[in-house]
Amino acid sequence: MPRTQFKDVQVASSKTARGINRSIVLNLIRKRQPISRADLARVSGLQRSTVSLITEQLIREKWVVYGPTGRLPRGRRPTFLQLNDRRAIVVVDLRPETTTIALCDANGRFLSQQGIPTPPDAHAAATKLSEEIQQLIASHPDLVFEGIGVSVPGRFDEHQQRVVFAPNLKWQEFDLRGPLEKATGLQVELENAANACVLAEAWFGHAERTRDIVVVTVSEGVGVGIFSNGQLVQGWNGMAGEFGHVPLDPTGPQCGCGARGCWEVYASHCAALRCYHESKAAANGPTFKQLLSLAESGDILALKALDRMAQGIGRGMRMIVAALSPQEIVFVGEFTRLWDRVGPVIEAAVAAAVLMGKPPRVRPAEADPSTARLRGTLAMVLQKHFGPAVKRGTRLKVFAA
Repeated sequence: MPRTQFKDVQVASSKTARGINRSIVLNLIRKRQPISRADLARVSGLQRSTVSLITEQLIREKWVVYGPTGRLPRGRRPTFLQLNDRRAIVVVDLRPETTTIALCDANGRFLSQQGIPTPPDAHAAATKLSEEIQQLIASHPDLVFEGIGVSVPGRFDEHQQRVVFAPNLKWQEFDLRGPLEKATGLQVELENAANACVLAEAWFGHAERTRDIVVVTVSEGVGVGIFSNGQLVQGWNGMAGEFGHVPLDPTGPQCGCGARGCWEVYASHCAALRCYHESKAAANGPTFKQLLSLAESGDILALKALDRMAQGIGRGMRMIVAALSPQEIVFVGEFTRLWDRVGPVIEAAVAAAVLMGKPPRVRPAEADPSTARLRGTLAMVLQKHFGPAVKRGTRLKVFAA
């Protein structure tokens, strides 16, 4: 008989119920807009008076606005409600070489997007990002800014309020949230890039009815985001999912984390480029994007490098399947441009790793690889309003109406 830890139980109160009802109404508006109050009451099961109180509050808070007026054969013509597309969120994708800063509305539409060279250290990054975000806010005085979301190629420790593990950035532990909040006056949410991609799938993809998803991000490194039983798994100190730094061969190439033979040294962009350089000596080799273009044009050595990378990705799938037994595995990365070639190799590796039962579905992410992390950070900020109220420290539980 499992023993209940009552000290961890959050007692439901009228405030909790109001928060849940608010989330239900707000999510229904997001998913079904434009929608009338009568339809909101019918679909949600809430009383019309409750729906009216909630929607009036959302209108006062500028989350919801009046839309078109409907037409009925008789009776009062309903006024439809929709999300306020003047509500804006700044999203940042921090990567080793280039950092992308984008502006989104509450519906997930990108209003602007720009890339800047990633500064050489954390202090310079905080200063540069603060300046860019302040300029972005000043140039859009007509928008209501809700917050800032940042995806990082590492792990954010909620307790320490610091990024504690980012080997591909080659930065020491650093605080990015504090300087950004101080400079902009907006609340900042940070999340690991793979976790952000999980949220992007849950919010903007067709994964809302799938309760067990693993998202594998492949870029300069390999990250794994875990969505288990309808919740984002973060583990102790936010370090859950670091499969990319599990050694597959202790005598293999050195990884950015300091160990040798980690999964990501066989499965990342660097692995493909290393294979290409070994096959064709060149003073200035191609970037990964250029390697993809070479492969698309039929370059034999580029195709060989991508095949080797796909095999490297497949090597790590036994860990994922055996440890997590997901219903679905989603891949995010520029390499998915050649999914017709690399996909079957990865799918075969996943199928071979299944000990019993049906293998998980394997597919590339629905979102463009360049926007998946940005969409995830947007969902991370919106979750505070669209998800049910949870205590600080429990982190995100994805809610979809």
